[in-house]
Amino acid sequence: MADVAVRKFVVSVDEIFHEGGPVAGTPLRRACVLAVIENPFAGSYVEDIAFFMDDLKPLGLEMARRLINALGGDPAVVEGYGKGAIVGSAGELEHAALWHNPGGYSMRELLGDARAIVPSTKKVGGPGTRLDVPITHINASYVRSHFDAVEVGIGDAPRANEMVLALAMTTGPRVHARVGGLKASEIKGEDGLR
Repeated sequence: MADVAVRKFVVSVDEIFHEGGPVAGTPLRRACVLAVIENPFAGSYVEDIAFFMDDLKPLGLEMARRLINALGGDPAVVEGYGKGAIVGSAGELEHAALWHNPGGYSMRELLGDARAIVPSTKKVGGPGTRLDVPITHINASYVRSHFDAVEVGIGDAPRANEMVLALAMTTGPRVHARVGGLKASEIKGEDGLR
């Protein structure tokens, strides 16, 4: 078991009233939480890394709690989610893949009955690298109105031996969603897709 060494957290919330059209009665909120952690595998190839996913689960839960609190504390307002990771240059892309299970698990655990897969993205980069974290509806990935992304990044991270782990949540569809497709009100909830 490895210790997870956190250098810092960053939490941000966007509150979107309009995108050039009419002002929304309820603004869309998009929030993200980032954790900068030491990469225990930086600098050398390690064959067995999968155990670190279990070590990351408590951090994932802490990050998901921070995110729900940033959106007002009620998990019921969350309609969209996503995750991602940026690995510093002394690491490898597979290290970012370690975030898939604990990142998705944490949000689904705290949101209750979320059925859709948590979309994800990852890359290797240096300090200031930006990442577009994809967003989909928490119960049905095909709900087109909730297709979105949150751009994340930190000026001083990741350093070569670090990773930036990201979780994102939204409170609804894009503020002017109007391109058709499956509506949230039409979700059947059978498979996480429709």
